[in-house]
Amino acid sequence: MSTDVVMPQMGESIFEGTITKWLKKPGDKVQRDEPLFEISTDKVDAEIPAPASGVLQEIKVSEGNTVQVNTVVGVIGDGSGVSASAPAKAAAPASTPAAPVPVPVRTEAPAPPPAPAARVLENEEDSDVRSSPLVRKLAREHNVDLARVSGTGTGGRVTKQDVLDFVEHRTSVPVAAPASRQASAPAPAVIPGDLVPMSQMRKIIAQRMIESRRTSAHVHCMFEVDMTRIVNLRNKLKNGFEQRYGTRLTFMPFFVRAAIIALQQYPIVNSSLEGDSVRYHKHVNAGIAVALDWGLIVPVLKNADELNFLGLQRGITDLGERARSKKLMPADVEGTTFTITNPGQFGAVFGLPIINQPNVAIMGVGGITKQPMVITDKDGGDSIAIHSVVHLTLGYDHRIIDGAMADQFMVVVKKALENWSEEVG
Repeated sequence: MSTDVVMPQMGESIFEGTITKWLKKPGDKVQRDEPLFEISTDKVDAEIPAPASGVLQEIKVSEGNTVQVNTVVGVIGDGSGVSASAPAKAAAPASTPAAPVPVPVRTEAPAPPPAPAARVLENEEDSDVRSSPLVRKLAREHNVDLARVSGTGTGGRVTKQDVLDFVEHRTSVPVAAPASRQASAPAPAVIPGDLVPMSQMRKIIAQRMIESRRTSAHVHCMFEVDMTRIVNLRNKLKNGFEQRYGTRLTFMPFFVRAAIIALQQYPIVNSSLEGDSVRYHKHVNAGIAVALDWGLIVPVLKNADELNFLGLQRGITDLGERARSKKLMPADVEGTTFTITNPGQFGAVFGLPIINQPNVAIMGVGGITKQPMVITDKDGGDSIAIHSVVHLTLGYDHRIIDGAMADQFMVVVKKALENWSEEVG
């Protein structure tokens, strides 16, 4: 008996998927529900489990190829008649165009470790590397030494995708440095003059960002917020919070809660445009941008307005962990009504983010830094003190949100953070 392995349909509006990596090779034993291969769609990347136990008998669709859902991509059998990977199957266009999706939520499979660039071998006889004429031609075009490329095909065969991954992630050969500098690791770099193809994720990001710029009339406002009360509160509670609840206490739930309070007072900011009408959403579905080593994804915390502080923290942590381990499902990245992004985690003072369609606003969180501030006491006296400060920006669609409304919204966010009184844990 054999079992077909098919390209799954990862959501109603998804009609095709790209195989980014096979986690097994023909002849390998597999267990039912064990991760078998990884796929990319326009909405999410995911590991696909084996539908049955047995031996991976055949790979019908090679890595890097796109096929329609329900296409047979492999076969699991009893191990008899194991065959090598079939020639790359041509991508099949979807019979129905996929529905538009908000913001780029597609991520790439983690790339293999970078290897030094070197000369390309002109002929296959120059080495024992197993590869096809197409792969060798591609290697010559990109000046890649196939002996340096880790083959993921059957029997270590170097595939087209192996070469493309190598080109995208290779580093320069490090030059011998003086003894005083040899402890420093060389920074990754491409060879100057290289023409490197964009990854699929970058193509999606480019498309979505251009679409958003063309769709919304982008305007930004920025507010300075005194975070001293919250910083002190978090420092006081974070150890006990983690011991009690099993999750770290971060700053993000504070910002999400403050945004929810403001969204409830100004529901136009939690809306979307449908033709010439405005859809006011019943709940706040908070999109939380997550930066990955290989890209960006925006999972959605559904009905965030119904969660208490602990629920927000647990939900944010869960989405972040599943995003980084590629465990998100399409439903996890759909339905956002308002988005929060945090460029401050990388040291940015503030950012001017592009709106996540079909939202009409996005809040950017800058870095929290200590700064001198003028403090006025109850008697009107001024003094200078060191406080923890963050700069928040709101990117909004001027077609339906005016500057006064945006500013009033941010005033509520600012007051909620500076006068924090909610129970944390």
